[in-house]
Amino acid sequence: MKMLTLVRHAKSSWNNPELSDFDRPLNKRGKKDLPLMAARLTDMNIQPDLILSSGARRAITTAEQIALEQDYATDKIIEIPELFHARSETLINLLQGQSDHYRSLLVVGHSPTLEMTSYYLTQELIPKFPTSGVIQLALSITSWEEISESCGTLERLDYPKLHN
Repeated sequence: MKMLTLVRHAKSSWNNPELSDFDRPLNKRGKKDLPLMAARLTDMNIQPDLILSSGARRAITTAEQIALEQDYATDKIIEIPELFHARSETLINLLQGQSDHYRSLLVVGHSPTLEMTSYYLTQELIPKFPTSGVIQLALSITSWEEISESCGTLERLDYPKLHN
């Protein structure tokens, strides 16, 4: 059994039109929601062996906050630029290449890649997956290379508005 946690980056700002989409920082709400979401991961006993993140600024900021909450060294976060605007196949291929000594992976990325990946793995539609959202999946595999369609079950779906 392997565990996969998919985290959508915290809410980002559109206030600076000179910045590319890739470089957008978190906005006020993202900065407020992020520490709460990171703490909830700890409360849910989600303790990743490896954190992978899109290279987008908002995703890296999200991954770093999660790492700090988890006592996970931020320099061990693996930045994957290809996760920005990735297809679910890209993420699946990335996961299939991970070392089997990792039991639990956490991926910080973007919509719709994360929802599409979750659907592929569980055949359960996630109709709403807002920023700072968390999808936790239990995968019926012993090796990451065994990831395939319908190999997982949805363990948890969480996002900030569930707690307001």
